[in-house]
Amino acid sequence: MADVKSILLVGVGGQGTILASKILSTGLLEAGYDVKMSEIHGMAQRGGSVSTQVRYGNKVFSPIIGKGEADILVSFESMEALRWLEYLKPNGKVVVNDYEIPSAPILAGKQDYPKGVINIIENKANASVINAGKIAEELGNTKVMNVVLFGALIKAMDLTHIDWEKVIKDTVKEKFVDINIKAFHAGMDSVELMNA
Repeated sequence: MADVKSILLVGVGGQGTILASKILSTGLLEAGYDVKMSEIHGMAQRGGSVSTQVRYGNKVFSPIIGKGEADILVSFESMEALRWLEYLKPNGKVVVNDYEIPSAPILAGKQDYPKGVINIIENKANASVINAGKIAEELGNTKVMNVVLFGALIKAMDLTHIDWEKVIKDTVKEKFVDINIKAFHAGMDSVELMNA
């Protein structure tokens, strides 16, 4: 189905990947798209890999994104982008957070964090590298890093016609609405529009 777009969001447990996916799915549904979402938690509570697949269009039959099918890969952690890169379409786009979270084997000294992950991704795909942690820190709350990346995704996929501020207001706790809206706009400002 040519009108169906596939978005793969990946990260590490605790980064807010699933919240970003829920904001995305809610906004797409409210805009009238058929939306299917699937989540996979790999030891998510302990810093394991988390992936969410969101597909939207006129009619979507499955939430599952196969290898080589994602229009965009949004990675909340650098190494996760590399792990999921084979799911990206040949002309797809990667939005990658320049942020490293060492896995349990790395923390235990059994493995090393791979060197040059961002360079590898940039050499293999059309990538926008964002330091969402730094942007969130400048806004005053590192926990909004996920919404910075969400804003980058919205700009990259040209989904700016949806009232995302309303969706954020309806989704996050009231005391965090303002900072999340700021994070969303900062994320949009940090990335280029995806090639059509």
